[in-house]
Amino acid sequence: MKAMILAAGRGNRLRPITDTTPKPLVPLCGKPLIEYHIEKLAQLGVKEVVINHAWLGEKIEQTLGDGSRWGLKIIYSAEPEGGLETAGGIINALPLLEEAPFLLINGDVYCEQSFTVLLNQAKQIQSEWQTDDPQARLGHLLLVPSPEHNQKGDFGLSATQQVIAEGEYTFAGLSVLSPALFKGMQVDFIRLAPILRQAMQEGRISGELEQGLWSDIGTIERLQATELLVCPKQ
Repeated sequence: MKAMILAAGRGNRLRPITDTTPKPLVPLCGKPLIEYHIEKLAQLGVKEVVINHAWLGEKIEQTLGDGSRWGLKIIYSAEPEGGLETAGGIINALPLLEEAPFLLINGDVYCEQSFTVLLNQAKQIQSEWQTDDPQARLGHLLLVPSPEHNQKGDFGLSATQQVIAEGEYTFAGLSVLSPALFKGMQVDFIRLAPILRQAMQEGRISGELEQGLWSDIGTIERLQATELLVCPKQ
């Protein structure tokens, strides 16, 4: 099973920190944000992680190296200056991810949710595709109760665990996606949300609501507030 961590964002709202530090390397309690994800993926048994980058990407590579210190392999997917947006970055990395469903993690969130559910869903989605199920799922999303900064929410969840295009919950940036979601698409500046919404209309995106500490580290204020929860004594 492979995983991809999205790490190409500029992080304008975290300036001036991100003027010299790429957003995924912004420290939370003294540890770069992205390392929390890598540690969890390693504990899960994931052996290969693709990380895309654009802004200050060389610093990401210098800091994380080849992944050997976590017992896994890191492969980098470089993007042009400004990046390719979420879906564009994934499409660009598909040759590295190959054909099986993969775990997709936003590099700029902090979460205490287990990744085990993602691994289990990836295996189930792969099984659906192997049986040529015409309604094989294209993805599974983890949702969280919407924080104050996103009160309108991103998506909803039906009684049958289908994610719907509008609703009260926030997408956690933790998911499993099938490469088939991007079939026929060329590398370009493309956002992921419209692609997901199209698949939701076809009933091919499932999901579940996760509780527990989760934070989108999008601003300095949110970074500071999360640090008070994660490491209050520091």
